[in-house]
Amino acid sequence: MRYAYPVQLERDEDGRYLATCRDVPEALTDGESQEEALREMGDALGAALAGYVMEGRPLPFPTEAEPGEAIAPVSPLIAAKLALRVAMQAEEVSNSELARRMGNHEGAIRRLVDVDHSSKIEAVHAALAALGHGLVVEDARPFEPVAA
Repeated sequence: MRYAYPVQLERDEDGRYLATCRDVPEALTDGESQEEALREMGDALGAALAGYVMEGRPLPFPTEAEPGEAIAPVSPLIAAKLALRVAMQAEEVSNSELARRMGNHEGAIRRLVDVDHSSKIEAVHAALAALGHGLVVEDARPFEPVAA
């Protein structure tokens, strides 16, 4: 899955930009500029999507951006950790089983799937590979609004 979602920006009465996402309504933030609001939205999306995973809810697929919307990506490390959790659920692999497959300790796997832990992305990539999954990195200009 591509962890980049369309975002609507609206200016409030104080001149700040409110950022919302129809695909992930729990993600809500603001900023003094459009760029700041979109950067903050990446963090808000990561937190909201982590909540989905923790609750056992399926992650929503990003829809196509509509005219005037921008795309906000989740940080690469958070996206990789979300992908790992989804892969583990899909393959029905527990932390201890993944640790066994990787020749590692269960605590190390718990840290890999913890979105609040600053793991190395290479370690998350290795864990995905142990499940037969991969990781793709894409370069894009996510903060530019889609033309009308």
